[in-house]
Amino acid sequence: MALEDKQIYEELSNRYSILRTEELKKKIEPYLKSLETIPAGLKSEELFQINKNNILAYFKAEPEKWNDWHWQLKHRITDVETLDGIVGLSAVQKKEISKVGRVYRWAISPYYLSLADFSNPLDPVLMQGLPTGMELEDDKGEEDPMAEALTSPAPCITRRYPDRLIINVTNMCGMYCRHCQRRRNIGEIDSHKNRQDLSAALAYVRENPEIRDVLITGGDALLLSDETLDWLLNELHQIPHVEIKRLGTRVPVTLPARITDHLVNILAKYPPLYLNTQFNHPIEVTLEAKQAVDRLISAGVILGNQAVLLKGINNHPNIMKKLNQELLKIRVRPYYIFHAKNIKGTKHFIPSIQEGLAVMEHLRGYTSGLAVPTYIINAPKGGGKIPLLPQYLLSLNENKAVFRSWEGNVVHYETP
Repeated sequence: MALEDKQIYEELSNRYSILRTEELKKKIEPYLKSLETIPAGLKSEELFQINKNNILAYFKAEPEKWNDWHWQLKHRITDVETLDGIVGLSAVQKKEISKVGRVYRWAISPYYLSLADFSNPLDPVLMQGLPTGMELEDDKGEEDPMAEALTSPAPCITRRYPDRLIINVTNMCGMYCRHCQRRRNIGEIDSHKNRQDLSAALAYVRENPEIRDVLITGGDALLLSDETLDWLLNELHQIPHVEIKRLGTRVPVTLPARITDHLVNILAKYPPLYLNTQFNHPIEVTLEAKQAVDRLISAGVILGNQAVLLKGINNHPNIMKKLNQELLKIRVRPYYIFHAKNIKGTKHFIPSIQEGLAVMEHLRGYTSGLAVPTYIINAPKGGGKIPLLPQYLLSLNENKAVFRSWEGNVVHYETP
């Protein structure tokens, strides 16, 4: 290339680079402006501290009690009178919560309640944690749309896939999320599965050598006692064909004080150990959650997030993008976005599939690939996970593929 031609090429390349940069900046401007309206936990410590002080004062508790997970569990808010004493409710709210509470149990940990903005009736924390009359208006939902009762070949076990299964160990949670897929199991009393049933589940795993992946869940797996968790993980760890153990828990979100040094020491003994949690909104990614995550990572635990796409909470591309970016900052990998299931009493949370696809459309290319989880719909009656994506492949034959890029450009790709 002649020197003059090279200079012209470099000048044109530079102009294109500048124009392209401006084009890309325009694409992200709407998101950057939206951040002013999306509350984030790591920037809301002042609000949380005010709420925390009010809650401690109500219970006449010393500040150090806040980090005692047993205290947090004992003081879960489960009745209208206590809730009213902490936040102040209208007569209509008190009546509505009481009415729903007679049908569906509810509980919210002091920690999780402290994340709420009580001046906002559409606050994502309150919507997930407190009952509303809409739960009683749902006559279409099912008790068990996943047909877990029909996919349980042994006590405590749910099996839908060839090489993995679930062991359901408890009905207990730090709070009872209003969108919970297993609300039928909550009952009126917290109860862990007995050692006899857990032993039967372990026996089933031992007798089926194709099982290489076991998920311990509930309820919340980490609300088992340290002793029981240690025993259960050790038993699984001794089974030669079990390659990985997984924990399903929301305590990093709802009860981060549960991640104690003693628990961390137990978990560190049983690698490889994977933990999937459920952050649903950026406000939940707090300093206390980060500290819990840091402790888990120090034990070699690998963390992922399984958000649930919830109408009015996170079914907007900018909210989901911000959530996933906040999770990466605390070293939690966005893994799945689950479409909300058709659970009785949760119809008001269920978005359209089109909304889910719109979220995915505004993640791919608009943020890091690490921040793009898989959008999943669970097939009814235990049919398993179905991944959904916006349509990028337009046509395909033996010699050529036609794609749509993340910007909507049509790309022709020759295949030898």
